[in-house]
Amino acid sequence: MEYLRTPDDRFTGLKDYDFAPNYIDINDMDAGRIRMHYLDEGPQEGERILAMHGEPSWSYLYRHMIPIFTAAGHRVFAPDLIGFGRSDKPVNRQDYTYQRHVDWMKNWITGIDLSGITLVCQDWGGLIGLRLVAQMPERFARIVVANTALPTGERPLGAAFQAWQQYSQEVPEFNAGRIVNGGTTSKLTDAEVDAYNAPFPDDSFKEGARQFPLLVPSNLDDPASAANLEAWKILRTLDIPVLTAFGSDDKIMAGIDEIFQKMMPGAAGQTHTVLKGGGHFLQEDVGAELAQATLDFMAQNQI
Repeated sequence: MEYLRTPDDRFTGLKDYDFAPNYIDINDMDAGRIRMHYLDEGPQEGERILAMHGEPSWSYLYRHMIPIFTAAGHRVFAPDLIGFGRSDKPVNRQDYTYQRHVDWMKNWITGIDLSGITLVCQDWGGLIGLRLVAQMPERFARIVVANTALPTGERPLGAAFQAWQQYSQEVPEFNAGRIVNGGTTSKLTDAEVDAYNAPFPDDSFKEGARQFPLLVPSNLDDPASAANLEAWKILRTLDIPVLTAFGSDDKIMAGIDEIFQKMMPGAAGQTHTVLKGGGHFLQEDVGAELAQATLDFMAQNQI
């Protein structure tokens, strides 16, 4: 598999992101190896939080939440999905599939032998993370579902998402920072916009980001539909505690939190929340509130 590697100097001096990089080479699912980046912060003995980003962000998204988690004594893992952040970026669009993203993350989890996981997942972090829960539930202790879904293709994705799909393919300049900014209510500084663009020196690095919107199952003939339906069969049976924490101003995901509350047994009796003022990238708008809701949820559901 041919891939690009973003130069290290692109990540120098990013505001509030002075975390040490960690790398592991994983099976690229094409008879080779590919390098994946992740953060590993907090005490070694702390309970493990896995913070998963989505499209078109990277672990920078969690920079304000990580110190809150570590101050509470927890150990935080924040990976960059393949194609994003400091992880390697395959150059061919066809190398990015939903299944490969799941497999890459599974290989990372088993590669570092991560268990006892409290999953915090947003956007594609949920589309991938919830598939991982279904595949290896024994590694997960709790799930925080934030502005995400696990679509199966049984229902239309909606006009807003279809507009995003069209935009992602037709816009001449795919500016990740501006896209993230457009999904917030608080709005980013120019330096923060630049930080979201840092992983992508030019368009050749953006094939994964461009491809993600097309991988969401939109009908039952989609390659990922059957796998997501199977995942839901398992998720409906699990008693792993589940918290939904959605942003009040995320119009695309509005109401999806109720699906998780109804479908996942572990959601019963939890203190679900809608975070006022939170847009799609609620880590930017209400990160402290999302972190505290996660901490409260963990305290209420001791392992």
